[in-house]
Amino acid sequence: MTSFVLPHEVYGDGAHKVFAVHGWFADRSAYAAVLPDLDRTSFSYALVDLRGYGEARDATGAYTTAEAAVDLVELADRLGWERFSVIGHSMGGAVAQRLLSVAPHRVRRIAGVSPVPASGLPLAGEQAALFADAAHRAENRRTIIDVTTGGRRPAAWLDRMVARSLERSDAKAFRAWLDSWAGEDFSADVVGSEVPALAVAGALDPALSPEVLRQTWMSWYPRARLAVLPGAGHYAMDETPLDLIREVEDFLRADTPDRGPA
Repeated sequence: MTSFVLPHEVYGDGAHKVFAVHGWFADRSAYAAVLPDLDRTSFSYALVDLRGYGEARDATGAYTTAEAAVDLVELADRLGWERFSVIGHSMGGAVAQRLLSVAPHRVRRIAGVSPVPASGLPLAGEQAALFADAAHRAENRRTIIDVTTGGRRPAAWLDRMVARSLERSDAKAFRAWLDSWAGEDFSADVVGSEVPALAVAGALDPALSPEVLRQTWMSWYPRARLAVLPGAGHYAMDETPLDLIREVEDFLRADTPDRGPA
């Protein structure tokens, strides 16, 4: 793995430093809907583009959660962030958990929004083909987004999500990332971590449902919490942005700069 500076934008000037890591379908614009209402006095949020996405669309790499965790630590060094929290959506939630083994002493808290478990998310049969072929088939991406939001979202929104996904990701990198987040099991490296860990589940998400997170996230981390958003599926940032902000920032705020780890 080679040194690489993740493209990023920092919002806010608060003492509590927080990385926000996107998921499989989008770059850092995945957080666009929550940006206007973040607490920029208490927190400094760094939104990043992982390799293969956004401004890093043409970046080479292994496209793995382990590589991404190392990239985040290097970015933290460049920003002068000795300790930080991490928010990760879906695939980004797996990246957040990777940091528990890569740099556990530097992580204050992690918050996973519909996070992929550290054990991966094995796919088989038609489901495996649906996800693998999504790298080059827009209709597959649309089906996945529709199913994981309970089939309740407007067609125009689905179309916009797919268009953004295609524009902001490299197809080869997109396919390679699937092998990492779905196929790799690093749970043995993180089970028992004492870092406070919030999982936010959308009640309408059949893939990373509250029950899946109870069986994984909640059983692994001694200081875990689960919050369920009744009106959200897999994309809480778009579906219920204000509810998501409240859950995550209340969780982060419990660990203030003056108090240290809670």
